[in-house]
Amino acid sequence: MSSSPESERPRPEQQRGDPYETALTREAYVREKRLLQIELLKLQAHITRSSERVLILFEGRDAAGKGGAITRFMEHLNPRGARVVALDKPSDTERTQWYFQRYVAHLPSGGEIVMMDRSWYNRAGVERVMGYCSSAEYEEFIQTVPEFERMLVGSGIRLVKLWFSIDEAEQRRRFARRGEDAVAQWKLSPTDLASVDRWDEYIAAEEAMFVQTDTPALPWIVIASNDKRRARLEAMRCVLSRFDYPGKDPLIAHAPDPRLVGRPSQIHHEGGEADAVMPAGRNRRASGNARGGLGGCPPHDSHRHQ
Repeated sequence: MSSSPESERPRPEQQRGDPYETALTREAYVREKRLLQIELLKLQAHITRSSERVLILFEGRDAAGKGGAITRFMEHLNPRGARVVALDKPSDTERTQWYFQRYVAHLPSGGEIVMMDRSWYNRAGVERVMGYCSSAEYEEFIQTVPEFERMLVGSGIRLVKLWFSIDEAEQRRRFARRGEDAVAQWKLSPTDLASVDRWDEYIAAEEAMFVQTDTPALPWIVIASNDKRRARLEAMRCVLSRFDYPGKDPLIAHAPDPRLVGRPSQIHHEGGEADAVMPAGRNRRASGNARGGLGGCPPHDSHRHQ
């Protein structure tokens, strides 16, 4: 399903890099979300029957909408076969362990979907920028994480890596709203506040991470998330499009919108500014074709081939 003019409403402030001039209306959003959630239930039933193991990483900048997307994924799924992992900072004991050890304990069993609200990629982002890990620890991580993920996929785990991308102005707006909302203030941590003025450092860290960890076999899927509603819907499509399952409706579980979803290298530049999927705070160095449309999600079976 695609958004029609009557399903959109004027956006009070158009954000640089947004491919749409209007925001999706609540009515259109609720209608599409329900249809996609029905498809997620079909997928979950297939995963349960086939004993597949699915691991979805929800990553991105603070306030990019990872938690909200997870909530909509989980809204109608059977909690016996789907769970969320959101780990706190490592304990003193965990700091003495192999870095990946505490994540391994939460990997999916047969017939299970696990969604990680942040993951081992903390080391490539917040830990590196905020100085929570040493240079040696970072280098060890960035060199070994591709092999770690290949081991997961080689064991049969279906790994999906989603990156939610917002621009700097939108992040500041969301932080401000959280600070004013008594029931959302818990989402605003001291680290979040300290990171506000380190936008360029986070951009550099993301670029370095993508260079090392975005591969054809283990790709990152970047979702433009200034519009939360569209981002949630496209995230569902990203996952659904990677699987074959009985009763799949191709009119609903189709490929995601290429204006909002793509690989880190699939960006184009207009007037010297990074456009669409990638954050608009700074131009990206594209490793692939720097012009033309975005490629959407990789084929659903790409995880099978190393």
